[in-house]
Amino acid sequence: MSKLGESKVVPPEQEALAHGKLFRLEIVTPQKSGFSGYVESFAAPGAMGGFQVLHDHAPLLTIISIGEVRLRDQGGNESIYSTSGGFVEVGNNNVTFLANTIERKDEIDVERAKAAKTRAEDRLRRKEHDTDIERARTALARATNRLRIADAL
Repeated sequence: MSKLGESKVVPPEQEALAHGKLFRLEIVTPQKSGFSGYVESFAAPGAMGGFQVLHDHAPLLTIISIGEVRLRDQGGNESIYSTSGGFVEVGNNNVTFLANTIERKDEIDVERAKAAKTRAEDRLRRKEHDTDIERARTALARATNRLRIADAL
């Protein structure tokens, strides 16, 4: 309990939450935690189109497609990620993104993505009877997305 005249120190995230600016974001994959913290905004490629979440967003459960994820942290810094899809749940100023994969822009292995793109293009070009065309198209989309986000295209 603070005495008269003493100021109470409030953590910045609680101050921002009290003023309606931040919400909690968790990004997880089967292999790792991609992000955990308070953010000002979160944008993702929904199956029906891109969307952005801000403080006090309406409840939502949606499918995420291959694409770019952006978040702005409590300091106003923007981070860009590549995802291969997943699910997002929004409710009560909490967002959970269950991602198939997630990579920060600066973590993308460009050489690996180029090799994956080349393999997928070769599979689609050969069109052999045992080639899974849909799988090759998806692999090409994932690799192309990673290269685009890494600014390597």
